[in-house]
Amino acid sequence: MNQRPFSIFSLTEDQAILLLETPPEQLDDPADRYIAASQLVNYPSDRAIQALIKALTLPVEDLNSRIVRRKAVETLGYLKATAALPFLQERLQDEDPYTVQNAIWSIGEIGCPDQPEQTIIGEIIALLSNERQNTRLIIQTLAKLKSTAAVEPIRAFMQADDPAIAGAAISALYQLAGEDTQLPRLVEFLQHDSVNARRSSIQDLIDARCYDAIPKIIQCPVSIAFRLRGIRLLAEAGMPTEAITFAQLETALDITIRDHPQALALVHEYDQPPSLDFVIHELYETDFSRCYLATQTLLELYPEVAPTALITEFQQKARGDYGAHYHVIKLLGWLRYQPAYDLILEALHNPAPQFQKSRFAAAIALGELGDARAIPELKTYLDNPVWALSYACLLALQQLNVAIDQAIFDTDTADFLVRAKGLRRFASSR
Repeated sequence: MNQRPFSIFSLTEDQAILLLETPPEQLDDPADRYIAASQLVNYPSDRAIQALIKALTLPVEDLNSRIVRRKAVETLGYLKATAALPFLQERLQDEDPYTVQNAIWSIGEIGCPDQPEQTIIGEIIALLSNERQNTRLIIQTLAKLKSTAAVEPIRAFMQADDPAIAGAAISALYQLAGEDTQLPRLVEFLQHDSVNARRSSIQDLIDARCYDAIPKIIQCPVSIAFRLRGIRLLAEAGMPTEAITFAQLETALDITIRDHPQALALVHEYDQPPSLDFVIHELYETDFSRCYLATQTLLELYPEVAPTALITEFQQKARGDYGAHYHVIKLLGWLRYQPAYDLILEALHNPAPQFQKSRFAAAIALGELGDARAIPELKTYLDNPVWALSYACLLALQQLNVAIDQAIFDTDTADFLVRAKGLRRFASSR
């Protein structure tokens, strides 16, 4: 093809299949086949599944075709394509460890519904001894597949040096065999020095349905995204069966959405009072425990000079760094820096996916500023597809003592947690 006949990022099913089946040497960009394999996740048809399966059987001659195979394997998992299981089983022996990793994950998503497919589980168990493979993913998948045959092989990993592997094993043994003696270690991992261990422990507690751990999860010093995901997944699992109620979750959700460092159990500390420049630089750290410590320090030691320094830093650098952007927006609200109103409002309306957390922060910051101009802006997002944004706006409006129409929470589009929060607010005001 000398020219692309359509937009590569908005492919129809026919276009995606055509691209995927076109020999790479006939394409302007061989990477187009990868994009096609990605786009087929939007088309759960037999044709799409067969095209993806065909992609698995093609010879791999270069890195680009290997990457296409990896993506095809992954997309089949998202499509939960049972017909692909025999072909995914073949990929468990692939020489490329990333293809094997994707095959394991996809098999976990699809499941092994028929007895003959138990041989797949046996092959996955055998991969636990392969040092090239992702042991944590294998353990998680075996737990998802409810493989009792995996109990003893997994047990050997409960004392692994890597807390992410040990945590997965502890969670899996509880799910598969009800062994709960090691569950307290998962809670301990929430305060591990390694940020990866902290993030992994939240997922392990989710998988084990440890509702009692929610008060500890919300104190874990990682990005709000991990804590919110943990609470939400536990809510989705537990509320329908009343294993947990919204009344039990409400305070945890409120605290997490507000995300003040005082509510966290930080794992870092300074051995002496740091300079203003040093603390602001810490807002760019990838380990959010350091960011939260910096935030707390700015509030305690530099409340008078921090706003000007934060605005300068924002314009020069933080505007393009979504992590630092989030912390700066929160700080400007807690510092009640009124000149930042327009900047915070801009963050509230920012549609870029990587800045979603900043929208939550902006809603809370506007509530802290107490400026009535923000009321209609906040009301705009009370019924938004991004549930945490709606929840944050609800908290901000509550702080501003604004009356809200109850009908907003009775719509079919209202998120179940936002609806529960809104209706409890009305109930408490009667």
